[in-house]
Amino acid sequence: MQDSLPENNLVMTGEVVKAPKQSSSPAGIAHSQFSIDHKSIQNEGGFNRQAFVRIQVVATGELSQLTRELVAGSMVKVSGFINRHESRNGNPLLVLHAQQIEMIN
Repeated sequence: MQDSLPENNLVMTGEVVKAPKQSSSPAGIAHSQFSIDHKSIQNEGGFNRQAFVRIQVVATGELSQLTRELVAGSMVKVSGFINRHESRNGNPLLVLHAQQIEMIN
């Protein structure tokens, strides 16, 4: 048996695609949803490879309040965990649940 919990950590830097969508749960918990585009060159097996990812980010509670400052084009560093959501048509999506968001100048 394992002594620690399985790891689920992701740190992603990227550009905010459009202003975050703010909402509240029936219990009154604030939520914010937005997407970021990440572009970089990564080394894989000794070769450079272009990486492009667009990922949805969800921020909850106090952290969602910080996203009100974000606009399209803002650069951010988001740290959190990945969770599976389903799109409206039932397709699985990986979503980054933010635990920390930093603005990048």
